[in-house]
Amino acid sequence: MKRLLIGIALASLSGAAMAQDREYCPDRPGIDTPACTIAPGKISVETSIADWTRDDQPGSREDNILFGDTLVRVGVSDTIEARIGWTPFGHDRMRDSTSLDTVNGVGDVSLGMKANLHNPDGAGLSVSVLPFMTLPVGRSSIGAGDWGAGFLVPVTYEISDTVSLDLTPEIDAAVDQDGNGRHLAYSSTAGLAVKLDKAFTLTGEMQALRDDDPQEHETQAVAALSLAWMANDNLQFDIFGAAGLNANTPDARVYAGISRRF
Repeated sequence: MKRLLIGIALASLSGAAMAQDREYCPDRPGIDTPACTIAPGKISVETSIADWTRDDQPGSREDNILFGDTLVRVGVSDTIEARIGWTPFGHDRMRDSTSLDTVNGVGDVSLGMKANLHNPDGAGLSVSVLPFMTLPVGRSSIGAGDWGAGFLVPVTYEISDTVSLDLTPEIDAAVDQDGNGRHLAYSSTAGLAVKLDKAFTLTGEMQALRDDDPQEHETQAVAALSLAWMANDNLQFDIFGAAGLNANTPDARVYAGISRRF
């Protein structure tokens, strides 16, 4: 019995050590969500320094800029992480030939939990589920105006030591455009990540999204490219750019950010 207890203790310590040695895998940059989870006891703080989206429509233009948009991920167990996100400040400007409207304020809070079903370190084939909800604490145009919820199934497959494929199907109870009530929205994102060397990773992505808002049903399509620099084992810098591929999609989005593991 003594030997059995010692064996169990050693196995537990070995498992904990492997979890602590897990490579850092931030959610950002990009549209896809990686399937890996943060090791237990670790915290990841992932922040957009600035995130700008531009949408040109006939006779009008909207610019939306978010500052400090932050996601905090906490490793709860070997396969589960808790998540909270918040935008501390946003600026939205809408102008046309006769008027200029601006809104400044905070954004909504998001709460979620990612549970990995296979390979929490992201090696080989890794699969997770990620339910989340948003709380309407933000101001109109920066926040959605009502609560929302969604469910993602992130999948990561390492094709080789330098190339990996990411897939993220998602279904949402998205907030209506008027900020009152919810409707169905769903999307699918596919990305190919290539490690240029030990520190730099280049990722290309495509996303298709269907939004069944009661005021206007629309389909959006996005192409994106991002570059991540892992400065050390616990620190990453990134840049991201995206372009809308049809008239319903915002024309451009650009951001830069930083991720730090503690």
